[in-house]
Amino acid sequence: MAKPRQVVRDGASHALLDDVAKQIIEQLQEDGRRPYASIGKAVGLSEAAVRQRVQRLLDAGVMQIVAVTDPLQLGFPRQAMIGLRTTGDLEAIADRLAELEELDYVVITAGSFDLLTEVVCRNDDHLLEVISRLREVEGVVSTEAFVYLKLRKQTYTWGTA
Repeated sequence: MAKPRQVVRDGASHALLDDVAKQIIEQLQEDGRRPYASIGKAVGLSEAAVRQRVQRLLDAGVMQIVAVTDPLQLGFPRQAMIGLRTTGDLEAIADRLAELEELDYVVITAGSFDLLTEVVCRNDDHLLEVISRLREVEGVVSTEAFVYLKLRKQTYTWGTA
């Protein structure tokens, strides 16, 4: 199985996107499988031009085109957000945590936690195992798990700025 691409974003820096690039992104946020010819008609470009622009956006890390799955349907009924308090080199700790397969989200935060991670697990025993492994990481002082009981909203269509 191919290892998922890790995305590292620093601060508020962002790519300068023209209006056409933003329209292409919005078209793909609505339907990631939308044909380039359809996108071209919507934004006023040829299919080939859309293909080139999409490839540039992918290469620059501006976007990814992925299949978003439902963990429950795939046999992962236990999801949780885990807050971590740490000591030492925060970025190095975040990098070590990002290597753990079960963590699909690792973010450095301000507030009562230094890091937030999201995990997807097979069951409560698996969640307990993951939490134990998090606690073993050098620099992790404490963890607090927030188990998801019911998902009310999840979206990836925030558009473009």
